[in-house]
Amino acid sequence: MWKTILRRVIVMIPQIFLLSLFIFLLAKAMPGDPFTGLINPNMDAHAIERMKEAAGLNDPWYTQYFRWIGNAFHGDFGKSFINKMPVASLVSGRIMNTIWLALLTVVISYLIALPLGLFSGRYKNSKFDKVVITYNFFSFAVPIFIFALITLFVFGYRLDWFPTTGSVSSWAIPGTGAYYWDRFHHIMLPAISQALLATAVTIQYLRSEVIDSQSLDYVRTARSKGVPTSKVYTRHIFRNASLPVASLLGYEITGLITGSIAIEKIFAFPGVGKLFIDSIIQRDYTVITALILILGTATLIGTLLSDIIMSWVDPRIRIQ
Repeated sequence: MWKTILRRVIVMIPQIFLLSLFIFLLAKAMPGDPFTGLINPNMDAHAIERMKEAAGLNDPWYTQYFRWIGNAFHGDFGKSFINKMPVASLVSGRIMNTIWLALLTVVISYLIALPLGLFSGRYKNSKFDKVVITYNFFSFAVPIFIFALITLFVFGYRLDWFPTTGSVSSWAIPGTGAYYWDRFHHIMLPAISQALLATAVTIQYLRSEVIDSQSLDYVRTARSKGVPTSKVYTRHIFRNASLPVASLLGYEITGLITGSIAIEKIFAFPGVGKLFIDSIIQRDYTVITALILILGTATLIGTLLSDIIMSWVDPRIRIQ
């Protein structure tokens, strides 16, 4: 197993290299540059050219790329042209917000999806099952940015149950219980909004597996031995039906980390998603390339994590 993991990590190296080259060229193909916003009738054109020259933007693209990737290998992603600070410091100050948002979203989505999927499959074609199917169609059809705006308006502005912006209040003192509760209070509404639409795939997988498992031999054997129906579903059917769900866990965590752009922008949540959108608008190339490289690497790690989780959950499956 460890040899396979090592081989997968080695294979990831050229993948990361190709990803870095692609995103660098894509960023360079964007119109304008970080100094475009400085152009106005009162600005000296030669002064802007001098800034570009000092930043190395006039060098050949391959020179810029190898300089960037060489520094990135040592943890130096350059300096943000807009925020006037190292990109590594800028990203590190926001990445944990996105990670906590993704983890809380996964926890809430599984707390909702697992019982709904299990009982929906158990009571197939019942009124409860039809309600769950309707909810699934709703979560598939509604765009996340529309649903997030609705929850923000209703629970943030109208009912005033949750904060509407930021990750922590200015009055909170770091290290105190009130500080951690305030952070949790700020992250709850974005996490719930995202989790309610992230349950559809898990519910559908689990429901289908439960329905298919009801006619299998091991279920009939358990019933013939007099095992109570509730234990048949919770200890036998659910354990085997949850394997596809477990295999998606790594993808879901990294997918939420990389896909929380809309949620963070709507709730003004200071994570890497909002930073990514702001950097694109401001043409901050160093931040854009660093974020895509980091998020792309996280996606590759998620695929490896899913395989490891699958082999751990199912003793019949082992990475040889």
